[in-house]
Amino acid sequence: MRFEKLTIAGAMLVHIDPRPDDRGFFARTFCTQEFAAQGLPTAAVQSSISYNVKRGTVRGMHFQWPPSQEGKLVRCLRGSLFDVLLDLRPDSPSYLRHQGVRLDEDNRAAVFIPAGIAHGFQTLADSTEVLYQMTDFYAPELQTGFRWNDPQFGIAWPLEDIVISDRDAHCPDFNRSAYESEYARRAAQPRDRV
Repeated sequence: MRFEKLTIAGAMLVHIDPRPDDRGFFARTFCTQEFAAQGLPTAAVQSSISYNVKRGTVRGMHFQWPPSQEGKLVRCLRGSLFDVLLDLRPDSPSYLRHQGVRLDEDNRAAVFIPAGIAHGFQTLADSTEVLYQMTDFYAPELQTGFRWNDPQFGIAWPLEDIVISDRDAHCPDFNRSAYESEYARRAAQPRDRV
């Protein structure tokens, strides 16, 4: 595997190193030694799949409030998507910056998204399937998000025609002072989960 640092602090693009032969190829997608050497988590506690019927589907921008430590390793198994990371960690050097990467069935790359990063994507092909591996258990009481097209973030989504859920379409816009106050309050709470 090859690891490429992204502009979001702690985020990495993980490239496979395929070993081809006349049958196809074989490639390692995860190794605790290699992930540890890069300072990345070495265990996942949950995995999920997102299947998206239509090109242009937007999911996001989702994140978990502290004290969640939900990092994600996201990989496109079929189709293609534009994956977006938005840093919502007030103490991060990349706070409020975002970065998009293309994940697809041809490049077979994955992106590691640290805890405290809002995540979303837009599918670039019909029948796009996405695999998530999470480092913390999903906590619905900590789940939230901000509007996918909030002008404060300036995310340049590649496709104009979108398919989006009512929930994601009606996420609130970002209010920096309210967010930072709530983040500090929640970050001070004791952690009682993995």
